[in-house]
Parts: sequence; C-alpha cells; structure tokens
Amino acid sequence: MSTTLIKITSLSLMLCLFMSIKTLAQSENEKILDTKGHPLERGKEYYIKPAITDSGGRFTLIDRNGSCPLYVGQENTDLGKGLPVIFTPFAKEDKVIKDSRDFKVKFSASSICVQSTEWKLGDRDTKSGRRVIIAGSDGSYFRIVKAEFEGVYNIRFCPTDTCSFCRFDCGFVGGLRENGKILLALDGGVLPVVFVRA
Repeated sequence: MSTTLIKITSLSLMLCLFMSIKTLAQSENEKILDTKGHPLERGKEYYIKPAITDSGGRFTLIDRNGSCPLYVGQENTDLGKGLPVIFTPFAKEDKVIKDSRDFKVKFSASSICVQSTEWKLGDRDTKSGRRVIIAGSDGSYFRIVKAEFEGVYNIRFCPTDTCSFCRFDCGFVGGLRENGKILLALDGGVLPVVFVRA
C-alpha cells in the first residue's frame, strides 16, 4: 500500500471519528425545560420572562421610535402579558430545544409593521454601543444555555451549529433601558430567564 493511500485512509478515519464524536456530543445536549419541568418543543408557544423580579416583564415587541421596524424587548412590569414565541431548531432532527444548540425564534403574533416577527441581530446602537435585537425576516440563530440555578437559562447569540469554522462576535442577551422602554441587546448585563408554556 502506498504512503499516499495510507495517509488518505488515516485522514478519512480521523474525519469520521471527529464527526462521530461531534454528533454524539450534540445528541447528548440536555433538554431545555419550561417552568413545569417539560422540554421546550419545536413549534409550541412559550412566554419568556425574567427569572428574577424587578428586571422587567415578559418578552414582547417594542415600538422604539414610533416607526418600523419593531424591536424585541420586555414589558415594563411583570403584570404585562407579553407575546408568546415559537422556537425552530437548526437541526431538523431536533424535536425539542437543547442546551447550546442553535434555533430561530419568532413571536407568535402579527406586526403592525407588516414584517416578520423573527428575532434578528441588529446593528450597534449609537448611544449604548450594544447590539440590539430587532424583528425582521432572515432571522438570526440564537441558543439557550443553562444558568447557575436549576430551571434558569440565558439566551446567547453564537450560532456555531450553522458554521463550525466561522468566527462570531458572540454575546448574551440582556436588557437595555431606554426612554422608559426595555429593549433586548447583547454586550451588556445578562438576563436570566425562564420559559412558560402558553
């Protein structure tokens, strides 16, 4: 057997082993649970709300400037109903949302701006320097990661399932208070959340 053939065979075996390990690791990601302890399911509606008090209310669409597009944000208090969201995992085989796996998320609502209600990472805000999350078509992929306490999670932008060799400017989602409104943005404090089945 030639040296070149041995090298190609070894490289092929290493690649297969790497892909098998990656697939196994992805399949073992823990399921994200709602407040009743049930896994978050693809296509079902959930409310997202802060895990701690005095951090605003449920997630909703925000009219930031009196014009379109709408922004992703929070009710000012926990008394507001908010809008339910639907998760769509990047991996077609995933029927539930898993820890550190990519998904798209959109509000299960129509918009006065006649636009998609998918979450999309927007540009940096000129005042705060933080990247805000807007509603729009061609939404971005996000992921949920476990926080320090059981049943509490953080939402993160770092879509490495979509491109494992790409370099992303990753960041956690937190609140950005502006003119009496709470927007969601990266590059600041982290907002721990829980998920309530609608």
